[in-house]
Amino acid sequence: MTNDRTGGSAPDVRRASRPSSGRDRDLVRFLADSTPVLSGGCAILLQIADPVVAAGVRRHSDFARRPQQRLAHTLMYVYAVVIGSSTDAATATGFVNRAHARVAGADEVDRQLWVAATLYDSAIRAHEAFGTPVSPELAHRVLDAYAPLGVALRVPPERWPATPEEFAAYWDETLSGLRVTEDARGVVRDLLHPRFAPLWVRAAMPLVRIVTVGMLPDEVRTQYGFAWGPRERRRWRRTATSIRRIRALVPGAVLRLPGPLLLRAMRATAARHR
Repeated sequence: MTNDRTGGSAPDVRRASRPSSGRDRDLVRFLADSTPVLSGGCAILLQIADPVVAAGVRRHSDFARRPQQRLAHTLMYVYAVVIGSSTDAATATGFVNRAHARVAGADEVDRQLWVAATLYDSAIRAHEAFGTPVSPELAHRVLDAYAPLGVALRVPPERWPATPEEFAAYWDETLSGLRVTEDARGVVRDLLHPRFAPLWVRAAMPLVRIVTVGMLPDEVRTQYGFAWGPRERRRWRRTATSIRRIRALVPGAVLRLPGPLLLRAMRATAARHR
């Protein structure tokens, strides 16, 4: 399906996120749950550990003044493609395609595949850290549901891993080839230590830093140069335990609220650009 007003496309490939039977309630609940929001910083740091992605973000994003913007836009894209309508998916894809048109290398298949892969990995990682452990069967269905994140951005369907085992092999191979550059470190400084962000964003940053650094794979954390001794590990474990306990008390309807709110904001933005 195409959307002439946004210039985007949203191929209806393996859209397991919206099974027509409506029977896969575990998958639907997982995809609508906002727990992966907590892993947004981790996903961004993994994405920019690719030097091409880091260079594009550093030159074309205003992290210093609006560090929350890329996270919000990334979440909009995920919710639009995974749980939104086909029109939502086309709108979000159009926004991303226009942003990437200005960035050299941003449309390369390997870049797009890696960005989509970080979103899947971070979602699973967030649920494992703060929610309910993900069964192998559910992880497989989620992997299928996340395929359109890459396919909508012209990643060939056959490049998306077909099983969690294939994903793990791709992930480990790609992870071993990442290289954190000064561009990436500059983005991290703006993201985790914002000077001009709204007060509420700056007030949340100590927690964001603990969660973001704690969720990173060891090899990437080391490349960024984050301290990770006994004190940092204890702080991470205490924080994860506290978040898990708080999350358990939050009604499911509240956990599912950010998705509809972000989709509503995206639709309003699209309407203003028509």
